[in-house]
Amino acid sequence: MPVATNPLEQLVSRFRQWREELRAGIEAYHVWLDTHGHVDIQRSLRLYDLAESLRNDRMVLAFLAEYSRGKSELINAMFFSSFKQRLLPSTVGRTTMCPTELFHDAAEEPYIRLLPIDTRARNETIIALKHRPVEWVKVRLNLQARDEMIKAFGMLAQTKSVSLEEANNLGLLSDGDLYTTTVMKKRQSRIEIPAWRHALINFPHPLLKSGLVVLDTPGLNALGTEPELTVSMIPNCHAVLFLLATDTGVTKSDLDVWQRYVHGRVPRAIVVLNKIDLLWDDLKSDEEIDADLARQIRDTANTLEISQTHVVAVSAQKALVARVRDDAALLERSRIRDLERILADEIIPAKQEILRAAVQREIGTMVNASLEGVRSHLDSTTTELHELEALAGKNRDLARAMLARLDKEKTAYQKNVEEFKVKYGAVLKRGHQLLETLADDELDRVFSENLRTIEGSWTTAGLMRSMRALFDQFGGYSSTMLDFANETTDFVDRVYREFHEQHNFPKLDPPQLNLQKHVVRMGQLKQATESFCSDPVNVAYPKFLVVRNFYEQLVNEARNVFSSVRTDFESWLGNSLVPLAKQLREHQKLLERRVENIRKVSGDITSLRERRSVLEEQRTILQKQMGELTNIRSVLQGTSGATTVPDASRRYGD
Repeated sequence: MPVATNPLEQLVSRFRQWREELRAGIEAYHVWLDTHGHVDIQRSLRLYDLAESLRNDRMVLAFLAEYSRGKSELINAMFFSSFKQRLLPSTVGRTTMCPTELFHDAAEEPYIRLLPIDTRARNETIIALKHRPVEWVKVRLNLQARDEMIKAFGMLAQTKSVSLEEANNLGLLSDGDLYTTTVMKKRQSRIEIPAWRHALINFPHPLLKSGLVVLDTPGLNALGTEPELTVSMIPNCHAVLFLLATDTGVTKSDLDVWQRYVHGRVPRAIVVLNKIDLLWDDLKSDEEIDADLARQIRDTANTLEISQTHVVAVSAQKALVARVRDDAALLERSRIRDLERILADEIIPAKQEILRAAVQREIGTMVNASLEGVRSHLDSTTTELHELEALAGKNRDLARAMLARLDKEKTAYQKNVEEFKVKYGAVLKRGHQLLETLADDELDRVFSENLRTIEGSWTTAGLMRSMRALFDQFGGYSSTMLDFANETTDFVDRVYREFHEQHNFPKLDPPQLNLQKHVVRMGQLKQATESFCSDPVNVAYPKFLVVRNFYEQLVNEARNVFSSVRTDFESWLGNSLVPLAKQLREHQKLLERRVENIRKVSGDITSLRERRSVLEEQRTILQKQMGELTNIRSVLQGTSGATTVPDASRRYGD
C-alpha cells in the first residue's frame, strides 16, 4: 500500500503558507502607508526588503557526521525516494566527497553545480564564488531520465590524482596525517583528493520548494579544511542532524566532531543513531532488541550531554527501501517518521517564532505607531468636535480666555519639543561617532595593521599571539557598542516616558535594538580563535596557509558581524523616535486647530457647522483606518485566524 506524506512535509507546507500570509501583511501595510501619504523612501525600502527577505527565506538543516555514518542514505530516504533509486552516492566507505547544498530555485531549471577543488589555492570564499557561475561546472538534471540522474549525482564522489605538494598547497594535508577523509589513499608520490570543493543541487522536492535547504557535509577532515563550513555555514543553520552508527555508538572521532563543531555552537542539534537494522536479530525477541536500543540511546545522550528526547534511532537504508517499495510496515519499523516528527514539532515552530520576532522587531513598532497615530488623530478630532459644540453660543470674553490658555499651553509644549530636539541631536551625534568606528575604511585600517603584524611574526607563538590580539580588540569594540546601545536605548525610553506622563500621550514602546546577538556571535568567534590557535593541525600547516585560513575562517566572519551591527544600529538610530515624532506632529496640529477655532469664535460668534461637518467625515475615515491597521497588526502577530489583509496587488506582483 502507498506510504502517506510524512508529517515534516505537511508542517513545512503549512509554514510556507503562514510565511506568505506574513509577507502579505507587510505588503498591505506598505500599501496603507502609501495610500494615506505616510510613506517615505527609507521606510518604503525597509518594507520592501523585509517582504523580499520573507519571499526568499530559507530554513537550513545540516547533516553532520564522520564518514560512513549514513548521511547520504538518510537524505536519499527523506528527499529522493520518489525516484525509486538512490541518487546521492551511498555505498561502503567514503561517498559524498564535498560539502553539498540541496535547495530549490524556481527561477532556474534543475541542476548540479560543482566547484573545482583547485579554487582552494586562491584566497576566495565559497560565498564569493557563488556569485560567479563561470567558476562552477554545471550539470543539467533531466528529472525524467533516472539513469542520467544517477550518473549526474555520482559526480559528487569523484576524485582526482595530484602530487603531495599540490595537495599540501591546497590545504588538504597535515604532517603525519596523509590518510584522511578528504584524501583517499597514498599512491607513491601522488594521492587522490576530492575533485570538487563544493556542490549546489537545485532540485524540486516539495520540502525544498517550501524553503528548506539541506547541507550535507563530509567527515571531520573536510570540516577542518573548509573554513566557511565551521565558522558561518554550520553555526547559521537552524538545526543540525548529527549522525552516529547504532552498533558503535559514540566513537572518539564522533566525539571530536561533536565537541568541536556542534555542542554549544548551533541553535539546535538532534542526534540520529542510524543503522538500527544491525540490531535486528532473529535470535532475539523484539523486547530484547528494544532494550538494547534504549540502552544505546541512554548512553549516547549521557556521553554527548544531551536530552534523550533529542536522540532518535532510525534505519535510513530500510526507510529508503520502504518508500521505494511502498512498504508501510517496514517504514514504521525504520522509525524514520520519529525523526521527521521531531523536526516538524521542534524545528519548524522555532523557525516560525524567529521570523515572527524579526518582523515584529523590524516593523511592529511602526505598525503600532501608525495605529496610535490614527487613534490619536481620531481622539483629537472627537475632542475638537466636542469643543466646537461647547463653543456654540459662548461670549467673546470666555472665548478669549480659552484662547489665552491654549496659547500658553502651545508655548510650553513647543519649548519641550525644542528641548527634545537638542537631546536627540546629541544622541545622533554620538551614534554617528560609533558608526564611524565601524565604517569599512576604519575596519580596513585595523585589519591591515593586524595583517602586517601577523605576517611579520617569526615564530608560531608570535603568530598565534597576534591572532588572539585582533579578537581581543574586537572584544573591546563589542563592549563599547553594547554600552553605548544600552545608554542610547535608556535615553529613548526616558523620552517616550516623559512625553507620556507630561503630555498624556498614548504609551508607546520605542523600536527595539538588539545588538546582544552580535556580541554573542563575536564571543563565539573569539572562542573559535582560541580553538584555531590551539589546533595542532594549524600549527603544522605552512604559515601562509594558516594566515589565509585565519582570515577566511574568522576575520571575514567578524567583518560580517560588524557590518550587521552597523546596519542594525544605523536603522534603529534613524527610526527610534519616529513614532514619538509622529505623535508630536499630531499633537501640534491639534493645538493649532483648537487655537484657530477659538480665534474665529473670539472674533465673530457664528455657526461652525461647516467645520463640524468636515470633522464628522474625517472621524468616519479614521475609524475605517483603525480597522485596517488593527487587521494588519493581527496578521503580523499571527493572531488573525481567518482574517484577510487588504489587497496589496497595486504595489507588488508575485
